[in-house]
Amino acid sequence: MEDKIKVAIAGYGNLGRGVELSISKNPDMELVGIFSRRDPKSVKTLFKDSKVFLVDTILDYKDQIDILILCGGSKDDLPIQGPEFCKNFNIVDSFDTHAKIPDYFDSIDAPAKENDKVALISIGWDPGMFSINRLYGEALLPVGETYTFWGKGLSQGHSDAIRRVDGVADGVQYTIPSPEAIEKVRSGTRPTLSTKEKHKRECYVVLEDGADTRLVENEIITMPDYFEPYDTTVHFISQKELDKEHNKMPHGGFVIRSGSTSQENNQVIEYSLKLDSNPEFTASVLVAYARAAFRLSKMGDFGAKTAFDVAPGLLSIKPAHQLRAELL
Repeated sequence: MEDKIKVAIAGYGNLGRGVELSISKNPDMELVGIFSRRDPKSVKTLFKDSKVFLVDTILDYKDQIDILILCGGSKDDLPIQGPEFCKNFNIVDSFDTHAKIPDYFDSIDAPAKENDKVALISIGWDPGMFSINRLYGEALLPVGETYTFWGKGLSQGHSDAIRRVDGVADGVQYTIPSPEAIEKVRSGTRPTLSTKEKHKRECYVVLEDGADTRLVENEIITMPDYFEPYDTTVHFISQKELDKEHNKMPHGGFVIRSGSTSQENNQVIEYSLKLDSNPEFTASVLVAYARAAFRLSKMGDFGAKTAFDVAPGLLSIKPAHQLRAELL
């Protein structure tokens, strides 16, 4: 077997732990280390042989890392880390603020190309796998409409955004799709649905001592890109209740393309996910794309890329001839 792909993790929250777990299930990869802002001695890893280093020392390990998977948040971490880390490492990240992806891509592309690095951005299930299925649907059924529903599930990105609001000690956010809207779409009638008709968002927030509930609630529900377009409800609860009732991270959703190929025939394409663990599945996608990033680097295909730019075969541990024989 070829030398293993040497992978490192930057950031060790739920997503970072998921990446650590996923790497253990991919025999062509090995974990070089976990790079954290926290004191390495305070970080408890899933596996006792996983090494933890201070992120400020990461350049000391530059020659030992083939791919660096960035596991920070999209609101404050990745916009800074992505353009910086891609100067020295091939990177994969899960930047998920959809409206800002074009600008984020541009901030990554130039430094990655200048330094002969590959940067796969916005990799996960949405953006990522859902994005691919939206593209397939539009390409195959050019006359039609595409609908995306998320949930019911806990959103990591939106929960991270809540926790960064002044006065918030902890919190989670659930995205809840409308069953009525989903059934209308599945019927093939191609309804026109507003953002608020398709989903609502429910937030469960633990306040810091002395925080003003009205100010916190207003900052959350008016947050651009995250909550402002949606019907958002904020519930204030205790840390004990949050820890007991909201310690799981399920998620999922649907991408549906409803279109017609003639006046007589309507066609509906549906892709769905039902996830017990959002971060573990997102991490699994990141790790598969880390393999692709490594291969693209070997081919000299540098610069920023998204899921649209990666051939499916590059994700698999299996060689092309085996994929043709078993899956085609």
